[in-house]
Amino acid sequence: MEPDLFTAAAEDRQEKDPASSPLAVRMRPRTLDEVVGQQHLLKPGSPLRRLVGDGDGGPAGASSVILWGPPGIGKTTLAYVVSKATNKRFVELSAITAGVKEVRAVIDGARRAVGGYGKETVLFLDEIHRFSKAQQDSLLPAVENRWVTLIAATTENPYFSVISPLLSRSLLLTLEPLTDEDLKGLMARALTGERGLGGAVTLPEDAESHLLRVAGGDARRALTALEAAAGAAIAKGEREITLQTVEETVDRAAVKYDRDGDQHYDVASALIKSIRGSDVDAALHYLARMIEAGEDPRFIARRLMISASEDIGLADPNALPIAVAAAQAVAMIGFPEAALTLSHATIALALAPKSNAATTAIGAALADVRNGLAGSVPPHLRDGHYKGAAKLGHAQGYVYPHDVPGGIAAQQYAPDTIHGRHYYEPTRYGAEARYADVVERVRERLKGEGG
Repeated sequence: MEPDLFTAAAEDRQEKDPASSPLAVRMRPRTLDEVVGQQHLLKPGSPLRRLVGDGDGGPAGASSVILWGPPGIGKTTLAYVVSKATNKRFVELSAITAGVKEVRAVIDGARRAVGGYGKETVLFLDEIHRFSKAQQDSLLPAVENRWVTLIAATTENPYFSVISPLLSRSLLLTLEPLTDEDLKGLMARALTGERGLGGAVTLPEDAESHLLRVAGGDARRALTALEAAAGAAIAKGEREITLQTVEETVDRAAVKYDRDGDQHYDVASALIKSIRGSDVDAALHYLARMIEAGEDPRFIARRLMISASEDIGLADPNALPIAVAAAQAVAMIGFPEAALTLSHATIALALAPKSNAATTAIGAALADVRNGLAGSVPPHLRDGHYKGAAKLGHAQGYVYPHDVPGGIAAQQYAPDTIHGRHYYEPTRYGAEARYADVVERVRERLKGEGG
């Protein structure tokens, strides 16, 4: 069976017998006005509105669209809405299971549909970043000739994962993570709407909060968990979905954690202090609490980057690159996989040798500057490249370190006001022990001492 016929049959089943479909399918928006979140893409006159011919200016010029954003925020939904709004055939493929053969079959079907009865086709290709360059190349003729309107979805940066010719022929739309308020509105609609649960049950605030934590910004996960909890409540003859029922159905304990309250700062503080204290197990516990509470993974990654410099520094020079790499990975992959990356970084930082020498060094230097110890730059260090600098004595007497054996010239670099002060006091922990030996030798050479 061709992929487009399968998709059409699935849509018919959903519309004729919605009660048999999952709640997430039944609540799928049918118009742009029903879409939750993404208001930056849905304003009047926006590219997405113009793509479906909604508003002034008619359809947008681009024939194809690339939707970039984390999982569960409505990429498939937007593709479906566009196909409905433009009255086009909707074909859905996944780059995980489809290959060039399946893509060509869809393109051939689209050409026949246009030639036979003038029906254009929307091809929704999920996870396009999993397609190789050759597989993406196979889409170009169809996009170029507008045999299909390609709507491709990716969770990875398209500038790295999508070939340039395809990217240049498409409208790139960046989707934002859904907020708790977005998901609250979606669940409220699902609880009372005819396509949803029709008011069969209610959802108190504590149970709603736990569902939001479980969802982690993923609309599909939120509706799936809500449907399971509602089914369990109805089976017990209850009209209210209690927190206990939610916990039983999603198999997770409610985490006592308010992302906007004191617990947010307390748990974040405990994570960092556990890393500082080298207690890897406690650090992982607090990391798990933050993840389960639905904490923004980017916030956690930022705290780890700060910890790498504040508490580890040069005792392990690899700590900061690990934390930075973790932050970059988290931004690209999102939850749930980001939990692995955050665990990786947390363990590395907790077990690294510790030094706060970099922290105390900049603190002491800042204190002197704020106390007025700024001083004048020594004349021999001043810029000597402009006309008249030599007459002022600028750059005169400067010794170029590369011309000196050992690369260290005995000359004054600091202003007179702080000359002789030592801000950086390296420890003897980890790799910083090497810096301790180096800084001692360098300071002696700068004063003209030692060989």
